[in-house]
Amino acid sequence: MSLWKRIASHADCEQRMAAYYEEKGMLELRICLAPWIEDRIMSEQITPNTTDQLERVALKFNEDLQQKLLSTRTASDQAHKFRVVELCALIQRISAVELYTHLRSGLQKELQLVTEKSVAATAGQSIPLNPYNMNNTPMVTGYMVDPSDLLTVSNSCNPPVVQGIGPIHNVQNPGIASPALGMVTPKVELYEMQHQIMQALNEFGNCANALKLLAQNYSYMLNSTSSPNAEAAYRSLIEEKAAIVLKMRRSFMYYESLYEMVIHELKNWRHQQSQAGNGAPFNESSLDDIQRCFEMLGSFIAHMLAAFKELMRVRLVTEEPELTHLLEQVQNAQKNLVCSAFIVDKQPPQVMKTNTRFAASVRCLIGSELGIHNNPPTVECIIMSEIQAQRFVTRNTQMDNSSLSGQSSGEIQNASSTMEYQQNNHVFSASFRNMQLKKIKRAEKKGTESVMDEKFALFFYTTTIVNNFQIRVWTLSLPVVVIVHGNQEPQSWATITWDNAFAEIVRDPFMITDRVTWAQLSVALNIKFGSCTGRSLTIDNLDFLYEKLQREERSEYITWNQFCKEPMPDRSFTFWEWFFAIMKLTKDHMLGMWKAGCIMGFINKTKAQTDLLRSVYGIGTFLLRFSDSELGGVTIAYVNENGLVTMLAPWTARDFQVLNLADRIRDLDVLCWLHPTDRNASPVKRDVAFGEFYSKRQDPVTGYVKSTLHVHVCRNGENGSTSGTPHHAQESMQLGNGDFGMADFDTITNFENF
Repeated sequence: MSLWKRIASHADCEQRMAAYYEEKGMLELRICLAPWIEDRIMSEQITPNTTDQLERVALKFNEDLQQKLLSTRTASDQAHKFRVVELCALIQRISAVELYTHLRSGLQKELQLVTEKSVAATAGQSIPLNPYNMNNTPMVTGYMVDPSDLLTVSNSCNPPVVQGIGPIHNVQNPGIASPALGMVTPKVELYEMQHQIMQALNEFGNCANALKLLAQNYSYMLNSTSSPNAEAAYRSLIEEKAAIVLKMRRSFMYYESLYEMVIHELKNWRHQQSQAGNGAPFNESSLDDIQRCFEMLGSFIAHMLAAFKELMRVRLVTEEPELTHLLEQVQNAQKNLVCSAFIVDKQPPQVMKTNTRFAASVRCLIGSELGIHNNPPTVECIIMSEIQAQRFVTRNTQMDNSSLSGQSSGEIQNASSTMEYQQNNHVFSASFRNMQLKKIKRAEKKGTESVMDEKFALFFYTTTIVNNFQIRVWTLSLPVVVIVHGNQEPQSWATITWDNAFAEIVRDPFMITDRVTWAQLSVALNIKFGSCTGRSLTIDNLDFLYEKLQREERSEYITWNQFCKEPMPDRSFTFWEWFFAIMKLTKDHMLGMWKAGCIMGFINKTKAQTDLLRSVYGIGTFLLRFSDSELGGVTIAYVNENGLVTMLAPWTARDFQVLNLADRIRDLDVLCWLHPTDRNASPVKRDVAFGEFYSKRQDPVTGYVKSTLHVHVCRNGENGSTSGTPHHAQESMQLGNGDFGMADFDTITNFENF
């Protein structure tokens, strides 16, 4: 269901939006070109930073809009042509910027209205609104109409859409969605699309029957002797052929509409695939349904080509340029279908280390429909830099397989694979199971750029044969960052995380915005952290992260530099370095405790002290928080015997390699009650909260004295005062199951007697 159809399904929403568009006289334009406007604007996600940028975007949109209108004209429909002229005149009367911003704002209002209705429909449920989805709303397939009715002002004119739109401001409760929740967009029903394609194929069968009758009459005319009715029969054949050509043109227009619907679904799937790179939920199996649509379109276009070739044999006039042009369009459509069907279904690792093995696979969604599998092609792979990919895509470079290997920005081993067809599931794919990047060529760096900011992509290409024509196909992987050392990993993941979260569905490789709203970023951080650790962030956690990211001047937007380039105030590390280190520490050493809700984590020192002092259990109440000053550190704050809050010096991964966190907590008798992470819950006894994570004490090996590590907190006189100042939890070695401790050696006078 399209965006406008969803608006039209609610009378109050339709009335509000109709009044809005009528302010500028754009209601008819909005309805008539609903699919095109939604697709054109909502796939861009452009937020111009300057007046000049806005003007350039608006002028390009204005130009494309007029061309789209003019392309819908038909030679025979005078009323239709007149309405096109009127709409073009409307466009010319309004300034480009005014028209573009009014339509764009209108789509934002429509999305907000649709969201309000969705939220109202799920009232009482605990599913939070995902504001990032409002920025990149997956397209939703609706019902098709006859292309000839494109400019009919009717609420039924609602072909498929909807992709992402620019930032939606003033969204409440930003970023509280978990990776598994918050998806308020409607479910795409691909079977509806398959039904429409099948219906179109059945209707085309009527055209094929008429063509068969035409061919029979034409053959009869050629074989018959001269007749007084020959001229009338000849004119009748011309009229029959013209009617068939008209039907075939309409069928082809309908095919193009169906093709656009399927491509939208594929774009949406690929967008979800990039989101999955950050840990978002991803239904990979929906690609099988999309493939079914591709296969049906392949059958549709093959039937049309066969019909056109049959129609060309009915030679009633010397030249038929219109029919020849239409045949060329159908042939190009088949080529485009094959090219669009070639995709990366299993992405390579997006942070790729040299001399490390990795895998990927590509797939042709046509399957066996056009017979490509009978002569399976070999797929080659090279690695392209961002600049190379831009040149190739934006300039529409003609691909020459023999020269592409010399354009690689690196050396990849095992970069060739032959496609294989699996009869049981109709998957036609090439798997690269043992690839290895041996060398990489870097571009010259500018300013503060580093190798971790540089994006590459794997470029897969091959040549296939369809109807005796060679078709060169290619596809790009998601962006990858190439590293040579593990210490480059954190910043590399910053580049990839930002790109996966905020890339437009359609873009030049690999253009990305340098600022996003906090609503967008909070969802991205939540998805990333939740997928790595198994527990989503709370509203309080996200509020704390927002405070971390802000500088002196508060802003709705967070920039790339704030995210991972500029050190946080009074710190030597960036926000991302701090966040990434915490994520890694939690995943490697505290996963079970974090998932169980035992770790408060994201809370500042002041709030931790306030919450602990307000606890009804008082002395011995404690919580665990991530360190502000130590990368990848976790500290314990507790109420000491004096009723004040003590903060232990942070522990890091190195400490937990010696003794895990739960055992450290067990050793500290000053810790009695765990302050709850849920503000509505009550404190829990320490051993109840952490008991399942304690290590089992092992029996000593016979003939040896058992040694154990214990943690204790320094008291007065050992390491300063305990009245609210940070202290270090020290570790000591003690002996158990023996006759003496380490201190007993001081009293031994005759060592040999023992």
